[in-house]
Amino acid sequence: MKEYGAGPPLLKSLRSITLPTLVLAVAGFMLPLSSVAQEPPAATPPPAAETAAPAAPAAAVALPNVMDVRVSATPDRARLIVDLAARTEFALVSLSEPDRIAIDVRAATFSVPEPTGTPAGEGNMISAYAVEQAAPDRVRTILTLGSPAQVQQAYVLDAFEGQPARLVVDIIPATAEEFAANVTRDASASSTVAPPVAAASTPAGGSELPIATRPLVVIDPGHGGIDSGAETASGIKEKDVVLAFALRLQELLVESGRFDVALTREDDTFLRLEERVALARTNKADLFLSIHADSFQQPDIRGASVYTRDENATDVLDKVLADNENKTDVIAGFAMPQMAPEVVDILLDLMRREMRHQSFTAAQAIVHQLEPSVELRRFPVRQADFFVLQAPDVPSVLLELGFLSNADDMANLMKGEWQDRTAEALARGISTYFDSLEPQD
Repeated sequence: MKEYGAGPPLLKSLRSITLPTLVLAVAGFMLPLSSVAQEPPAATPPPAAETAAPAAPAAAVALPNVMDVRVSATPDRARLIVDLAARTEFALVSLSEPDRIAIDVRAATFSVPEPTGTPAGEGNMISAYAVEQAAPDRVRTILTLGSPAQVQQAYVLDAFEGQPARLVVDIIPATAEEFAANVTRDASASSTVAPPVAAASTPAGGSELPIATRPLVVIDPGHGGIDSGAETASGIKEKDVVLAFALRLQELLVESGRFDVALTREDDTFLRLEERVALARTNKADLFLSIHADSFQQPDIRGASVYTRDENATDVLDKVLADNENKTDVIAGFAMPQMAPEVVDILLDLMRREMRHQSFTAAQAIVHQLEPSVELRRFPVRQADFFVLQAPDVPSVLLELGFLSNADDMANLMKGEWQDRTAEALARGISTYFDSLEPQD
């Protein structure tokens, strides 16, 4: 699979859609296909012991409204955005004759301004879309394909800073064989899953998606917008270097199939440090990785390093780097639950200790993989008081790719081969870290 690379932005407010809550689907939500596909052959009911408990009637749960649906496309990618009055469940299925991808969300109503249309942007991957009330408890979006395609990733976003909850579905090209295999897989699933009570009047059939179990990795390309970060005399800006690298790393991690991967920014957008931290915490990230490429007054300083947070910096340079990153933002705290102050202090201290232990483990795993491939600073696992690493409940590390103030580092940072080699090593390090968290038999 290929993740999005450089190209025209699909949406203006990327900040509100780039962080996925770790929800790919919810078990028990089935996608009845009777209105979009031929009814699959009747299936033999499973033995009673294996029959899933029936879903609760739709009336038992207050279901949200679908507020808007937008589809953008280029020849290489497409994105569906579904604005929701509240977060909800969803499911997806591939259909043939004609080739389509259908996306259901569990919702009671929809008020989409344009329920049918053609995607914004150039390209023929998706030729048309339509939104309909498929059942009393679900709203369906049907994407008619102009060429074979497949869902790369799909995730639900919590409401954030005035933006509604959203379902985001990223779609990439597929071969005809891959699309046919997806259709067969989904048809097979629909013939073996019992329909929910809410859709009892609909012919049997559906597609059930498993509960997501993949860790969420949040990649934070430093700086952006009015904050360029470090900059060379020739105009090379840190914000551009780290964004290009972050997109490449995201691509590799998504290709591994092990992770859900989100960026705090996908374009030249400015976010305050506390916003970056809040986004990772709100979406319960399993690892937060901030990426930078600073400069220093001594041009001989070079090499990559990985930081965890500590109020006592490893050396003077580490303190300078942390101060430079922190000084552009106003430090903001967070409200604690109503409990005795001494209890709060104890719980917070225990949480911070555990997160710092996990952060240090992640930093060691990353450095171990970087070491054979990348020039590192002496003692590459370092500590500094970076504000962006302050989340008490998310393992967080900051990667300094190198120094734009050093000619050798700058030359490497601009080379595609170096970027690929470093991103591959970093991806291996992240995988190694999560391997270490798995229980040993």
